[in-house]
Amino acid sequence: MKFGIDIGHNCPPDTGARGIKFEDNLTIDVGNRVISKLRALGHEVIECRPQKAGTVRESLSQRCDRANSARVETFVSIHFNAFNQQANGTEVFAVGEQSRKVAKSVLDEIVKIGFFNRGVKNGSHLFVLRNTNMTRILVEGCFIDSKKDMALYNPEALANAIVKGLTGRLPSENVNALPDEEDNIDVSVLRLQRALNRLKITDQNGKVLIEDGTIDVQTKFALEKFQRIVGLQVTGVAGETSWKTINQILAKRIIRLNHAGGPVIRYLQHRMNVQIDGVYGPGTEEAVKRFQRQNGLFADGIIGPATWQKLIG
Repeated sequence: MKFGIDIGHNCPPDTGARGIKFEDNLTIDVGNRVISKLRALGHEVIECRPQKAGTVRESLSQRCDRANSARVETFVSIHFNAFNQQANGTEVFAVGEQSRKVAKSVLDEIVKIGFFNRGVKNGSHLFVLRNTNMTRILVEGCFIDSKKDMALYNPEALANAIVKGLTGRLPSENVNALPDEEDNIDVSVLRLQRALNRLKITDQNGKVLIEDGTIDVQTKFALEKFQRIVGLQVTGVAGETSWKTINQILAKRIIRLNHAGGPVIRYLQHRMNVQIDGVYGPGTEEAVKRFQRQNGLFADGIIGPATWQKLIG
C-alpha cells in the first residue's frame, strides 16, 4: 500500500502542545518509527510534513497537498493531546466509513498498551482530514500533560500499535529493533571503547580506540577527554555518572532550541566546534543548522534522527 504519514506540527510557526513532554518531540519519535516499520514491511511511504511554512495554515495545506498529489491510499496524521492535566487516553479521528474502520483498528491496538479508550470520533472539523481525499485518520496518541499517560508512554510500543492497526502485522524484531540505549546495562570495557569510538572521542594521537576490552592508556585518555567535554569530574574511571551521560547521548533524544541543557548539549557543542556552556541557545542552533546544511539535511536546528545519524550513526 501507499501510506501518507504526517508527523504533526514540527514546522514553525506550526508547533505542538507542551505538557510534561513536548508534542513535537513525541510526534517525530513515533512518526519516524512508523515510517521505518511500514517501509520494512514493503509499503511505500510518503512523508507529508513540510520542511518550512510561513503560517500554520500553509503548513497544514502542504501536508494535504502532498498526500493528495501522491495519491496515497491511507493518510495518517500523528499527534498528542493536552488539556487540563486530568484528561487521559487515546482517541482517533476519522472521516467516512472506511476511515472509521481503520481508525478503530488502530485504536484497538493502542489501548492494548493500557491507555484509556476515548473512542473513534468524527474528524470533519480537522483541517488535514477535511482537505484530504482518501482513507484518512488523525491519531491523538495520549495526553502529554497527564502523569498517567506519560507513565505508559513508550514510542516503540505506540509505533508498533499504529503499524499493527494499519497493516495487521509488524516487521520482525531484528529488522527494525530500536532499543533505548538509556536503558542499556552493559558497562563492559569493550562497550566503553565502542561507545567512545562512536562518539568520535579519540586517543592522545587523534586515533580511534582499539576495541579489545582492555583498559589501557589510550582508553583512559579518551575517557578523561570525554569527561572534560561533558563537564564531569575527570577520573578516567567509567562510573555511574559517566555511563549515564554516554547512554543519554546514544539514546539520541530529539533536541531543539531552548529545550535541553547539560552534558548532552556540551557534547553537541564539542562536535559543532562552538563554545561549550551546556545551553542550547541561538549560537548553538546556528552551528547545528550549518552542520545540517553541510550534510545535506533540512536545516531546522532540530537534532532529530537524521542529524543524530550523521553525528554518531
